[in-house]
Amino acid sequence: MNIDVIVSAAEVNGEVIKEKNVVVIDVLRATSVIVTALVNKAKYVIPVEGIEEAWRIYHQEGKIEMVLGGERNAIPIEGFHFGNSPLLYTEVNVAQKKVILTTSNGTRAIKASVKGDKIYIGSFLNASAVAKQLIKEGKDTVIVCSGTDNKYSMDDALCAGMLISIISEKQDITTTDLGLTTKILYESNKDDLHKVLSNSRHYKWLKKIGFEEDLKYCLQRDIYDIVPVYIDDKILI
Repeated sequence: MNIDVIVSAAEVNGEVIKEKNVVVIDVLRATSVIVTALVNKAKYVIPVEGIEEAWRIYHQEGKIEMVLGGERNAIPIEGFHFGNSPLLYTEVNVAQKKVILTTSNGTRAIKASVKGDKIYIGSFLNASAVAKQLIKEGKDTVIVCSGTDNKYSMDDALCAGMLISIISEKQDITTTDLGLTTKILYESNKDDLHKVLSNSRHYKWLKKIGFEEDLKYCLQRDIYDIVPVYIDDKILI
């Protein structure tokens, strides 16, 4: 199996991911939200790029059993039910509902990955489950780190490194220098993810604006055993 890594949504190239499995990661916080919503029995998640598109789908579907979630620059969108905090996507709030989600980075990365074969949603919360699925299929894979504002984001790189580390223990892989770097980054810092991320830009911003509990939650590893997949404009399990 060959594993490649892309560092931001802006760098996703249809030809690079064509006929390969894709794992989209946005640890802080879109893919953590998606995993959490589905664990808490949301029917499915609809990722969209724009706020207007989210409203259009919401009204088009008649608003019934629909939830609007998202952020811009980590700030909740005016008029939406929820922001981008996974702690809000509880069973009480989302069970049997359809979640429309638009975020600054993660949903763009998902939409940019549509030319992939299968598109999985990864986070620290479900990393081992995703890795197990990739090992089972044995197919060349591209890990798409959503990044922050079209730039490298260390939290996503660490999660990519965790996936590569787990897979490489179970089967022979080849990877790029970037993939190797994420693996080394994770293995060197896996005992204290908060410490290594404490000076990273996005982590510091979320902490500054009051989302410290989100940071604690999103950096938990393997608390869920689900593998969300993006099919026909919906993410489901």
